[in-house]
Amino acid sequence: ATHLYRSQRLAAGATKTVVSGELARRLGLDVALLPVSDDVIATEFDTEKGPMSFQEYFVRHHHDVVVRAVRVRGAASARLSEESREALERSERIVIAPSNPLISIDPILRVPGVVDILRRRRDDVVAVSPLVAGAALKGPADRLMRELGHDVSAVGVARFYQGVVGTMVIDERDAHDAGAVAATGCAVRVTTTVMSDEAHAMALAREVRA
Repeated sequence: ATHLYRSQRLAAGATKTVVSGELARRLGLDVALLPVSDDVIATEFDTEKGPMSFQEYFVRHHHDVVVRAVRVRGAASARLSEESREALERSERIVIAPSNPLISIDPILRVPGVVDILRRRRDDVVAVSPLVAGAALKGPADRLMRELGHDVSAVGVARFYQGVVGTMVIDERDAHDAGAVAATGCAVRVTTTVMSDEAHAMALAREVRA
């Protein structure tokens, strides 16, 4: 139902920013839910079986094919929305969630203006590693990083975000990597990053806001 509503509203001429706000209110979310841009941005994959859209890779093939490259069509010419620009400029803290760096976070970073703001506000940027003991808790982040030549560890994540992140939060099972993470130029916090229940989720939230 959410996808149908979003498609119908966009087809009627509403912007992604407007539709995201409508959905947030309908779901009872007391947050400003903002897309990075109102322009069209699409993640595409070059795989062992040929080019694929995001939906083909995840739904049809269950992300079970080798990826040789990831392309983000439209990102270079996309305009950072004024609402998102203001949020990035004025937020007390910018948190990069433990999502897939290559296909969830990187498309956002590729929109002109985003990295400039993060670099300028680097001391206020905190990223949580999505990898724990060299593995993703969900999804293909670990496999994609390996296939695309990145170190599959908290260190690899820190290197990917090097220059835009002031603090990396890593799991206690990766404490042995703290020195190598710090060598990328950021502060390091070691804690439990696996949100197995509400108590652990709240503890992690307090850690990233500290």
